Amino acid sequence: MRVEIWTDINCPFCYIGKARFEQALDAFPHKAEVEVVHRSFELDPTVKKDFTGLVVPHIAEKYGISEAQAAANEKGLGQQAGALGLPYLTEGRDYGNSFDLHRLLHLAHERGLQDAMIDALYRGNFAEDASVFADEEHVVKLAVDAGLDETEVRGVLADPEAYADAVRADEQEAAALGATGVPFFVLDRKFGVSGAQPAEVFTQALTQAWSARSPLTAIETAQSADGDVCGPDGCAVPQA
Repeated sequence: MRVEIWTDINCPFCYIGKARFEQALDAFPHKAEVEVVHRSFELDPTVKKDFTGLVVPHIAEKYGISEAQAAANEKGLGQQAGALGLPYLTEGRDYGNSFDLHRLLHLAHERGLQDAMIDALYRGNFAEDASVFADEEHVVKLAVDAGLDETEVRGVLADPEAYADAVRADEQEAAALGATGVPFFVLDRKFGVSGAQPAEVFTQALTQAWSARSPLTAIETAQSADGDVCGPDGCAVPQA
């Protein structure tokens, strides 16, 4: 079974939602048969490359609230993260254009390191002082710590077209599936879960999606009953 998760590194609920989903997945009896793929979604693709701004005044302006209220919201998110054992800086965080980070996540997917890479980027954004949007050397270090080759990472960052189509394709798929925000979880392209839901909700979704998988129905006829097959012990020798 495949679970696809549309996320953005700017999104605190993606950070929290991933941890809650993993709580459910760790307890799921068929965990070994679940493939998790992270898909790209930019919360604000209009943010210019290399621009950064502080989160608290940005949230205050965007939602028409005071900076004190925005700061309180950040502290509330920090408490939610802390309950999951996740570090979270409630002051001084920035936001920015995440397109290059998504491109690196596609490189990581090809190398079988996507989960480690997204965890590294979340840590870099939500738990460390250095910026993942303005400090390329910090991003390179995070990628290398996740297991990626430094030369490959620098090559992708230097080539703005590397994996760009893959990011755009993910975003187009999200729109086609009706996703207007993240995190957005899609299970076997049959079930969708929106938001950083409690672990119990993800448990229900995993169970329902697993139960809905269509088992293969064998076609038995008088002619097919004697069909020759190959198995673990070899191939049957046709009888003359």
